[in-house]
Formats: sequence, C-alpha cells, structure tokens
Amino acid sequence: MKSSQDIALATEVRTALSRLIRQLRKQVANHPLSITEHATLALLDQHEQLLPSELAAMEKVTAQAMSQSLNKMEELGYIKRTPSADDKRKVHVSLSKEGSQVLAAVRSNRSEWLAGAMSALLTADEKKVLKQAAGIIQKLADHE
Repeated sequence: MKSSQDIALATEVRTALSRLIRQLRKQVANHPLSITEHATLALLDQHEQLLPSELAAMEKVTAQAMSQSLNKMEELGYIKRTPSADDKRKVHVSLSKEGSQVLAAVRSNRSEWLAGAMSALLTADEKKVLKQAAGIIQKLADHE
C-alpha cells in the first residue's frame, strides 16, 4: 500500500517533470512535426527499420494515425519506405539522412536549452544531485 508521503512525492515529481517536458517541447515549437512524429523518428533512429504496425504499437496510436504521420514525414523527406524482400505486402520504414539530421538538431536544441538552464540556475552540488536523480528517473521511466 502506498503511503501518503509516497503519493505526495509522486505528485511533486510528476508536476516538475511535466513542466520540464513542456519547456523542452517549446524548444522545437517552430518545427512542423508533432510529438508523436518526433518520437517516431527517435524510434527509427534506435531500430534502423520498422513496420508501420510496429511503430503504431510502440507509439500507442492507431495504424491510420501512424499512416498519416508517416505520409507527412515522407513528404518532408524524413523517412524512407522500402518494400519487404520477404513479403511484398509489407513495407519497412527507416530514417532518411535528412530525418537523422532533423532529429539530431532537435536533440541538440533541447540539450542546449537544458544545459543553459542548468548553468544559470544550479549550483555544483545541485548538478551532482541531478545527475543521481537522472538515473532514478530513468529507472521509473523503465517501469511497466
């Protein structure tokens, strides 16, 4: 059973992370891609190539919604579609060179903003605590 202290801490952490995520998203607000589309590029960067159905499942969106996102990203030149050698009905999706560059730029913008905020606001001791907290937050993020 969760204690009231655990619930209060969970609320505080969730609120802080939500605000930080909003700030990070603002760093690419002028970019034409949605959050799901950015996440899809990141998945393709991790997995080299995936089927549209796999991408939809990983992003927890419908196949139709993923198809629309993939069409948009293909029009922008960010992804490539390649027919499967084994099954001509299937198409593999991969990141194009331009898509990889866009993803790198987005990541760089977000990291630059966060590094600037940390430099401006945090003491050396707070940065050490944050480094420890990053591992703890990752552990929570990996929990199903």
